[in-house]
Amino acid sequence: MKQFNRAFFRDLWRLSKPYWSTSDERWSARALLAVIIVLNLLMVYVSYRITEWYNTFWNDLQAYNAAAAWHQLVVFGILVVPYIIAAVYQTFLTQALQIRWRRWLTTRYLDEWLARGTYYHLQVLGEGTDNPDQRIADDVNTFTGRTLSLLIGLLSSITTLAAFIAMLWELSAHVPIPWHGANIVIPGYLVWTALVYSVVGTVIIAVVGRPLIKLNFDQERYQADFRFSMVRLRENCESVALYGGEGREREQFLARFKSLFGNFWQIMKRTRRLNWWASGYGQAAVIFPVLVSMPAYFAKAIKIGSIMQISSAFGQVQGALSFIVNSYTDLASWHAVVDRLRFFEQAMNEIKTIRETHYKMVRRDGEILRLDKLNVRLPDGRELLRDLDLGLDRGGRLLIMGPSGSGKSTLVRAIAGIWPYTDGDVELPEREPTLFLPQKPYLPLGNLRDVLLYPAGTKDIKDESMVAALRLAGLPELADRLDDNRYWSQVLSLGEQQRLAFARIFLQRPAWVFMDEATSALDEPAEGRLYRLLKEELPRTAVVSVGHRSSLVAFHDSKLSIRGEGRWEVEAIPPAEAG
Repeated sequence: MKQFNRAFFRDLWRLSKPYWSTSDERWSARALLAVIIVLNLLMVYVSYRITEWYNTFWNDLQAYNAAAAWHQLVVFGILVVPYIIAAVYQTFLTQALQIRWRRWLTTRYLDEWLARGTYYHLQVLGEGTDNPDQRIADDVNTFTGRTLSLLIGLLSSITTLAAFIAMLWELSAHVPIPWHGANIVIPGYLVWTALVYSVVGTVIIAVVGRPLIKLNFDQERYQADFRFSMVRLRENCESVALYGGEGREREQFLARFKSLFGNFWQIMKRTRRLNWWASGYGQAAVIFPVLVSMPAYFAKAIKIGSIMQISSAFGQVQGALSFIVNSYTDLASWHAVVDRLRFFEQAMNEIKTIRETHYKMVRRDGEILRLDKLNVRLPDGRELLRDLDLGLDRGGRLLIMGPSGSGKSTLVRAIAGIWPYTDGDVELPEREPTLFLPQKPYLPLGNLRDVLLYPAGTKDIKDESMVAALRLAGLPELADRLDDNRYWSQVLSLGEQQRLAFARIFLQRPAWVFMDEATSALDEPAEGRLYRLLKEELPRTAVVSVGHRSSLVAFHDSKLSIRGEGRWEVEAIPPAEAG
């Protein structure tokens, strides 16, 4: 686990730089940040004036000068008004900048995650990345909020330090140290005491709190894993119910929660130890400036007003120098979030490198489907198909068969352009609609109308066409449920979901259809009926099917047999067997 070293800050700058240097919002973001900095400077200036006010006010009180004291209270009221306004608008504008930055960064990560099947490759290639959804939804939010908060806090500490160190240095000349009847004046005496006090406290807190960085990183992962395990149960509730796997699921839930609980307990113990030091450090800071100025007061070299001014100025300097001490818990959590985002980016870059290194397929626009010298491999280099040559005209029907693991589905992925370990030429009419159907159809969240229109259907398709498509697919009972908003992947059986996928074909009428065992959950008569309807309703649509059943041969006019070890054979299906 990298700590706050050069590599960390290099990656942090790489995460942050695009928004501020190349995004369309860079100028408005810079303007907002500039206004926030100006407001911060105004707050520091008012704090400086109030610290000076302490001296005058308390001296007037000590002298029992009522009129002057009341006048100083009016002055205080005048000073705090701009401070309040600046504080309110600094918070408001910081939140506005944070949500704008989050919107831009979320859009960027979504684009990169969805581009060229990266979300798919992260899961099937290499070790994958745990919970990318949480990194985009939660970690981006925490990153933008904490980064701005810490940045503004750091700027505030620097400006406060610059302003009040000068005041403390000047006050040091008026705070002599009585020693054996002599008054010794040490230049910058109050500054050096504040510096020593803050540095010692910062070093102690950093050493005690350092393990929190890794603990917070692990806590984010354990929390996401626990939540995701319950989401998976919801998505596969029927299978778990049929297996009667509730007991095993409960064991897994509790095992994941045990990791979460144990890690959080370690965070609690480490935070308790950190708080012992931080609380003691903070409370001692209240009395420490009084202690260092009391000898001069009792020697009658300074008045009570000077002590109050020294105490306030010392508190400002000590607070600025103790920025790390006061923010260490936030810094540890922020470090963990930055790690998760930069590792997420690294994982996506690794996928990009795999594509650039291994994906050598050339895609061309053409009149038909044509594969020329196509090679398909597994990540370990094992060949599935070698020098595949194949052509399919409009309206053609191709059946792909072969033993399990021979590469049938991988070939479909290669044609779709989502399998990187591929080279050769693929020609396909790009201007014509194409639909790929996996074995388990994807049913998006929404009403049934949204499910039918996914992915390329347009909103101008009439309900009558949707009802007709449902009836053709053998789902007349769904015809009056177009507006029902249900979790359809759980409501419908796998067979009904596959019928619904055919309804999409009848509705969207693509020119090219690729089906990867898209009727495996249907009986042969139902399968045959859908294939015959597909031929009748869309005679010009080319169909490529992956399947094991010999009954599928009757609905195709050619067959690609994958033999294994790169070998293959294409043969025409005799008319006597087809139809």
